[in-house]
Amino acid sequence: MTDVDFLIIGSGAAGLSAALYGARSGLDTCVLDESVSGGQAVQIDSLENYPGVFPAVSGTVLSNSMRTQAEAFGARFVQAAVSSIDKKGDFFYIKTSREAFRAYSVLVASGAEHKTLGVEGEREFFGRGVSYCAVCDGPFFRGKTVVVVGGGDSACTEALFLSKLASRVILVHRRAEFRAQKVSVDRVMSAPNIQVRLNTVVKKITGGDAGKNGGGVSGVILSAPDGSAEETVSADGVFIFAGMKPRTNLIDFLKKDIGGYIVTDESMATAVPGLFCAGDIRSKPLRQIVTACSDGAVAAFSAEKYIDSLKRGESK
Repeated sequence: MTDVDFLIIGSGAAGLSAALYGARSGLDTCVLDESVSGGQAVQIDSLENYPGVFPAVSGTVLSNSMRTQAEAFGARFVQAAVSSIDKKGDFFYIKTSREAFRAYSVLVASGAEHKTLGVEGEREFFGRGVSYCAVCDGPFFRGKTVVVVGGGDSACTEALFLSKLASRVILVHRRAEFRAQKVSVDRVMSAPNIQVRLNTVVKKITGGDAGKNGGGVSGVILSAPDGSAEETVSADGVFIFAGMKPRTNLIDFLKKDIGGYIVTDESMATAVPGLFCAGDIRSKPLRQIVTACSDGAVAAFSAEKYIDSLKRGESK
């Protein structure tokens, strides 16, 4: 069994930020992730809204730099899948696919994953016209036509955001009524360049190869929910807001909000002393790399204070 002070599960922006702050404060810090570092950020081809990083870089470049910085201060990274987290007394016991760990404090920054439509072209054109983040990618579609898919608050809010950039926004929802709050729906319905298509689904996302349309999205095939009345619509981008699914399987016993996200206080603390959550797994109004980094820094600061109190208690 390996003993550490601060164990971080997940190496996205929140986990990397926490690793830097934890290691820099003198904590024996270890990061566990079954995949490559960076989380969803590695899917971003051109990151242009991270403060101070300009001209834009890829999410992979930023993530690699963050990891190198954390390692320079002593953080260790282990590629392994975590199977369980238990607490006995003052210690957490973590089982992984490689080895077992014991830690004073644990940060779960395992993130969330986008719910997909599962239609043809969605995977093929991800990053080439298909996006799940209007704030991230909207500016690339100034003066163009985009399709927004979804009927909740996120879809309406993002459609309104995109309407300030794109010349035309087509909002597609499979049901006869939106699930969003009335105020959001009213704003969507009154926006002059948003066209609402209810009782409609995206059946296929079309696009070109490298020698046609730059290899990006060229349009969508729409239909009624039963598959009838197919229609081809030209578009430069498709923004999908079918919801998010937080990765909470390791900590399903914690309190969640209506969307399934873990509820914490402002110090990133959960109801279990020493157990913190940060990043996309946490209940909060905005999920961006910059907010994930902030969460991670706060969590590491809180963990350092918690661990210090435990060690001081032991020395008495």
